[in-house]
Amino acid sequence: MIEIAPSILSADFARLGDAVAQAESAGAERIHIDVMDGHFVPNISMGPVVVQALRPVTSLPLEAHLMIDNPDRYIDAFIDAGTDIVIVHQENVPHLHRVIQQIREKGKQAGVALNPGTPVHLLDSVFAELDIVLAMTVNPGFSGQKFIPSVIPKITEIRNRISAGNLDCDLEVDGGINDETGRKAVSAGANVLVAATAIFKHSGGIAAGIQSLRRQSEAKDILV
Repeated sequence: MIEIAPSILSADFARLGDAVAQAESAGAERIHIDVMDGHFVPNISMGPVVVQALRPVTSLPLEAHLMIDNPDRYIDAFIDAGTDIVIVHQENVPHLHRVIQQIREKGKQAGVALNPGTPVHLLDSVFAELDIVLAMTVNPGFSGQKFIPSVIPKITEIRNRISAGNLDCDLEVDGGINDETGRKAVSAGANVLVAATAIFKHSGGIAAGIQSLRRQSEAKDILV
């Protein structure tokens, strides 16, 4: 089953609670929260206070994608605010295994993201500890970027490693995901699609965006 994770980065922040409620009613499986600090990525977004505000609004898992320096300093704050899933980046966590343990010791799911230029083998020592591997299909920092097609083989490589190890691990993709690129990512092995613009800026509304993405990603006649 394909899971849809709407990223609130493209939502209307004046009506954020309502947007998340609409996404839940439309069948989204989790809510993706992009956290940026202006250092690790060239943008600034939101912090634990947003998680805290959304927690009473939805029963869906809240997923914090920490695109920040020194994420270990803020993990507990996000979890205490109501985060269910914490994703850090391989590229800026020197003690990755310890950070994964930090998340799991709090009873939460742990994920690691890889930027488009980061090779999969750098996760070899922690693959078995992960609940999620997130393949970035754009360079992180901004919503509305174009999907990078050269990441497709990496998605397949990650899926093959998960299957070979018989691991209980989601393969999530994030960046430029729409009806067309979502289908390609699923065909390559992804089972969780993060989408921002394709959902919250859809001409037919949030529900239509989610329904279209799910319908197209689950279609059988997919050509990569």
